[in-house]
Amino acid sequence: MHQTALERLNWDDLRFFLEVARSGTASGAARRLGVDYTTVSRRIRALEQALGALLFEKSRSAGFVLTVEGQHLLGHAETLESTLQAACEQVSGTRLGLSGHLRIACTEAFGSCFITPQLSRFLERYPHISMDVLPVPHFVSLSRREADLAITLERPERGPYVCSKLCDYRLRLYATPAYLEANGPIRSRDDLARHSFVSYVDDLAFSSKLLYLQDLLPGAHSRLRSTSVIAQYQAALQGRALAILPCFLAGPDPRLCEVLEGEVEVIRQFWIYYSEDLRKLKRITLLADYLRACAELNRPLLMGESNEMAYLPAD
Repeated sequence: MHQTALERLNWDDLRFFLEVARSGTASGAARRLGVDYTTVSRRIRALEQALGALLFEKSRSAGFVLTVEGQHLLGHAETLESTLQAACEQVSGTRLGLSGHLRIACTEAFGSCFITPQLSRFLERYPHISMDVLPVPHFVSLSRREADLAITLERPERGPYVCSKLCDYRLRLYATPAYLEANGPIRSRDDLARHSFVSYVDDLAFSSKLLYLQDLLPGAHSRLRSTSVIAQYQAALQGRALAILPCFLAGPDPRLCEVLEGEVEVIRQFWIYYSEDLRKLKRITLLADYLRACAELNRPLLMGESNEMAYLPAD
């Protein structure tokens, strides 16, 4: 009796297909799945044979590249994955409460100094959820499932995303008291011309929203630059230069003081988003709602009106 493609298909092979499509390599998929390279290759070959279609073109330079047939399958496989995740969540939720694993990507300072502390309370509320936090100074791809939810400086211009503004935050000019004592008083913007700044590496900044130094202080001199705001913060603490830093990072630190209060500042936004196909996952929507509530509660800290972080109750 002739078998159809559906009858020949091993559904678990779709899991291997998704990881290869997202990582672009069999070795990358193998690491994420906890298996060896040959297992991944074998499962992809089995899937291609079951479907009677070539899903990837392989090259030394580009790795595993989806064919047209592979691109068609990817959309359907992601829909199946999301539906299965939602089903498992509902079934296990009746017995164990909300459970599962989440990965959140965010900008470096915000992820390290705000999101991570806030998430400790979220995990107390939902003890069966585990979390990865990726506070990195670059973009993370949601389409490749490098993360489930992202917080970025810019709203995504395209893509099937559920997106909303998370909050505004303010940056100000900071220095150590020792720096100000050694380099003379700063009474106006004109006085800044003779001072050195720590700033971003212009051509390597992952967002144009970070290039505010020249906009605020045209001609500002910077001898030390870094792609990391944490590195800029640490450099400012050495008392050798000025730095424009987020108030939520520098404000609570008594080793730094604001320079030209109210005169040199900038407001930026954080956006929170996740893939449309994850909308049905309750743990995703609950996390997004929780982070919005945390941001609203901490508006004074984020806008430089308070140096104290506030927390939602654990229950």
